[in-house]
Amino acid sequence: MKPNTAKKLFSIAGIFGLSCLGLQGIARAISVGEAGIDARRLHEPPYNLRGRKIAIGQVEIGRPAQFGLDKYTLPDGGTAPTGVFFRNSPASSDTNLDGHAQSVAGVMVSSAKAVPGVAPEARLYSAGAALGMGMNRQEQECLTAQHVAEQNGNDVRAINFSFGEPLYLDPRPDAQLDGQALLTLCIDWSASAHNVLYAIAGNQGSGGIPIPTDNFNGINVAFSRQEDGVFSQVDVSNLGSVFTGVESRLVGLETNVDGRRLVNILAPGRNVDLIDRDGTVSQNTGTSFASPHVAATVALLQEYGDRQLSSRQPNWSLDARRHEVMKAVMLNSAEKVADNGDGLLQDMTRTIIDKQSGNWFASDAHNDRVIPFHGDMGTGHLNAFRAYEQFSPGQWKSSAPVPPRGWNYDRVTAGEFRDYILEQPLQAGSHVAVTLTWNRVVELNDTNRNDRYDEGETFVDRGLNDLNVYLMPVEENNTADSIWSSVSSVDSTEHVFHAVPETGRYKIRVEYKRQINDESQPYALAWWTVPAQN
Repeated sequence: MKPNTAKKLFSIAGIFGLSCLGLQGIARAISVGEAGIDARRLHEPPYNLRGRKIAIGQVEIGRPAQFGLDKYTLPDGGTAPTGVFFRNSPASSDTNLDGHAQSVAGVMVSSAKAVPGVAPEARLYSAGAALGMGMNRQEQECLTAQHVAEQNGNDVRAINFSFGEPLYLDPRPDAQLDGQALLTLCIDWSASAHNVLYAIAGNQGSGGIPIPTDNFNGINVAFSRQEDGVFSQVDVSNLGSVFTGVESRLVGLETNVDGRRLVNILAPGRNVDLIDRDGTVSQNTGTSFASPHVAATVALLQEYGDRQLSSRQPNWSLDARRHEVMKAVMLNSAEKVADNGDGLLQDMTRTIIDKQSGNWFASDAHNDRVIPFHGDMGTGHLNAFRAYEQFSPGQWKSSAPVPPRGWNYDRVTAGEFRDYILEQPLQAGSHVAVTLTWNRVVELNDTNRNDRYDEGETFVDRGLNDLNVYLMPVEENNTADSIWSSVSSVDSTEHVFHAVPETGRYKIRVEYKRQINDESQPYALAWWTVPAQN
């Protein structure tokens, strides 16, 4: 297969053409600004967050160019990866270069003034797998992902996947999106083994590249388009998670077979400003350019977390580096419905419209306790500044009353629960957001016992324990009388966004409902509430 043909088939953005803008000066990187994910506010004082010293990764078919290694690369071209690789080896000069990978890298770490990336000073480690049509593609992709995860002294905080595998190349007979593809198992194993958050470009285009969107432990990203200058609408090119009627044939092919929603969050992806290796500015569209917004936001948050740790701030521990915490923080702070100015909707700035022209309140995710994710938008639209607001109050254990906003990383034993009692009464009519995340347990069949994945080795799916989360009056102990809850039996995330019926004291309960593997289950919890007005 010719390289250009491979890119068209296996690059998520390949179905869209580039349109050159010609002049750098007119590009505004809207997706990074207030109309997009509002990350540029974090670049400036008093926050000064640019991803310094934080390592993030990228795995694709090819790789971006690196000045000093590759010819015709400008020293100030805007995108400067720290390390580039071919699979699990150092890259050779002028080989395996790919314009798609270059553009995706720029979304994350471009330092060009015309098109700044989300985290322009983060350390980017990028590897291209340069795949053929053989049946061991997923093994090579797993090796590549592992190699990237091991960079920076085994301290890479997030890895972006703007590509994937088609089901027709999966060696399993009648392969479906059941979480059992080798690459999907590898992603979930690596998330735990390397403590890294994987941002995965979501499904887009029938017959596309859905593996590994059936993962449990990463974040799957759909893409938004602008309406009245603001990224606030789910783009129609996203396939989403829910297929009914004649489209039911796509279940297992473009979404999960077990009813799990495939989309976790929304980020800008339509006509995103991009920068090429020669400094040329262009635009392109697709989930390929949405997911790097998520991966690079991790770098901003982690720079802040490391700053708090280095200055020994109270309510901060190394738990701040957990990938489950990053997942809970970004999902919980996502925007759904614009606030009316009274703060009852947590000062959200935009209303997200789905492909059916409805909003969160019209969705089954809002009205059904067993469905934590909206089929098109997940928990809403990524907002990096709100994620900072969610993360910055620090870690609060359940052993004492907790503030209105915060997060925690802890463990719960099978059959038991933990109550987080909010220290302040909540305002009647205000909305509470709570997100609980934990991991599917995947283990490596390490036949040569070197503690690393090698081609030919396999993974064992030990399953997913069942955790639930409840919003309850502080004096209530019966979960049947909770205000609201999220009680999916198939997801590794529970999410609540619900109104408080009356002003009063409330608590959040994390319950370990059903044991499938280990008796002790680690989890991350993030909450955002609105205290009662005086």
